[in-house]
Amino acid sequence: MPSDNLDKPVLRIVKSEPSIADSQEAEALAPGSENVVCEVCFGTGTELKPGKGAVICACRRTNRKANLFKAARIPPRFQGRSFENYYPKNESQEFARKFARTIVDLYPGADKGLLLMGGVGVGKTHLAIAILRELIEKKGVNCLFYESGSLLKAIQESYNAISETSEMRVLAPVYEAEVLVLDELGATVPTDWVRDTLYQIINARYNNNRLTIFTTNYTDEVRVDDEIKSLRARLGELGSVEYDNQRASETKEIEKRIHTLLGTQILENRIGVTLRSRLYEMCAKLQITGQDFRRNM
Repeated sequence: MPSDNLDKPVLRIVKSEPSIADSQEAEALAPGSENVVCEVCFGTGTELKPGKGAVICACRRTNRKANLFKAARIPPRFQGRSFENYYPKNESQEFARKFARTIVDLYPGADKGLLLMGGVGVGKTHLAIAILRELIEKKGVNCLFYESGSLLKAIQESYNAISETSEMRVLAPVYEAEVLVLDELGATVPTDWVRDTLYQIINARYNNNRLTIFTTNYTDEVRVDDEIKSLRARLGELGSVEYDNQRASETKEIEKRIHTLLGTQILENRIGVTLRSRLYEMCAKLQITGQDFRRNM
């Protein structure tokens, strides 16, 4: 993919250009649509209140919220996630929930997003979506959810080498969303194209002061998991027996496997040094610990 397009500064679309959510709302409220015309405002979106004059009709506020939820692309499985049904099992999860709530309370005054780090099943995506739900419901914020691998795939599949217009149909909502959740950061095989594309997207949001929330299974520190412990135990066994070529070969393979496991745990190795550095400026880091809740379902 040519890099010239992504290297250019990304400008926010002026308000005269309707957003995705606004376009959906206009379509839903347009005369002649299949939706029932409001008996209060008759489709105008405003009603007259004694002593107050023209105010936004309740139907318009309800439809706007519904369209914001639709435009947010929250996966069906996660649409019911909220702060109320996030049940902390330890102090790190309780702290993460309280901190996530402050993002909602402070918005639009929150000056940093969130980088939620932790193993699988500790509630990172749950909390990220809970933030989106609250921002939409309470503050009418234009939000967007994308799993990072799905976003990269959509960009690849939509890319038009001649006009590049289809590619921008994917990227424009990502650039424009007031709040973006980018889920599973680092999960995609870290090729140069992946790293460059992610950096251009995230840097564009950084330059335009857009709040971004990331979740990732990777960390800044190495975790010694069960597989690594088992491999190290085997190395100890091999070191206690008589040396021969077969054991030497197994020792070398085990050491190589351990090195690979340790290296692939680090977020910086997955997304690149430059992007990890940018995230330090953009986000507060929350490390969430705990067991995979799915194992107890």
